[in-house]
Amino acid sequence: MSTNLVDNGLAVVFPGQGSQSVGMLSDLAEKNAEVGFTFRIASEVLGYDLWDLVRNGPEEKLNLTQYTQPAMLAADVAAWRVWSKGTSARPAWMAGHSLGEYAALVCSGALAFEDAVRLVAERGRLMQEAVPPETGAMAAILGLSDTQVVEVCAKASTETEVVAPANFNAPGQIVIAGHQPAVARAIELGKAEGAKRAVLLPVSVPSHCPLMRSVAEKIHEMLAETAVKIPPIAVVHNVDVQSHSAPEVIRAVLEKQVYSPVRWAESILFMSQQGVSRFVECGPGRVLSGLNKRIVPACRTEAVFDRNSLVKALELVQ
Repeated sequence: MSTNLVDNGLAVVFPGQGSQSVGMLSDLAEKNAEVGFTFRIASEVLGYDLWDLVRNGPEEKLNLTQYTQPAMLAADVAAWRVWSKGTSARPAWMAGHSLGEYAALVCSGALAFEDAVRLVAERGRLMQEAVPPETGAMAAILGLSDTQVVEVCAKASTETEVVAPANFNAPGQIVIAGHQPAVARAIELGKAEGAKRAVLLPVSVPSHCPLMRSVAEKIHEMLAETAVKIPPIAVVHNVDVQSHSAPEVIRAVLEKQVYSPVRWAESILFMSQQGVSRFVECGPGRVLSGLNKRIVPACRTEAVFDRNSLVKALELVQ
């Protein structure tokens, strides 16, 4: 009989692209075999040494979407495996930012890790191919409301060039994506509306916008052939800020997620409203921890990415 106990005040969240770095999780890997094991399984699925790429780079290759996605998935899952080994407490909720949603589904028990690796590797490859180089762009708009950014994007879009909100990350922190000229127009309109900052991001793929619809169509078949279980731990999805148990609905929201905005701030607020007061961020860096300070400043968040951070994250449930 399992001795794991659900902690209704606890949620685990998983970062996505942008948190990767050469050498990530190296410190954690020294004393925790789960890290090396997780990357070995991923490498077998992919047919190349993912851990070698993560440890040694080159950075330019790691930052290419088709490599970043499986690398971040493996890092997130490895961090969860290390943290969960150290406690019998289990979260009541999980969520992942963009790509991190796949890690949440693996760690919740809905997706097999090997299947998720295959899915995100193909997702990354298709996203890289979907938009020709120098065609798409993403930008961060700081200091405007959600409504203002939606209106700015509508004004900046034309019949042939579109821009749309991609990530609602935190109050006053929104990322937009689309065709380069439309994104440039939105930046200028945002500044005119009073944005504190409106800057292009160094990415090659305009994620979570209508330019990615072709990717959704192509991963539909892969998702249909992938086994999905009812998640024992509820996962809050990016697309609709809801948790789902029906496998066909989980597949549908994953498909829609590719071209729909990440409603991250709403997802964190939703979990807080369900009684969550402590968050553990499993994966490299502290991006989601930083966002939580703006979204739910009264809640405590600890990240798991090295041995020191692991100790603090385990203290949350002691």
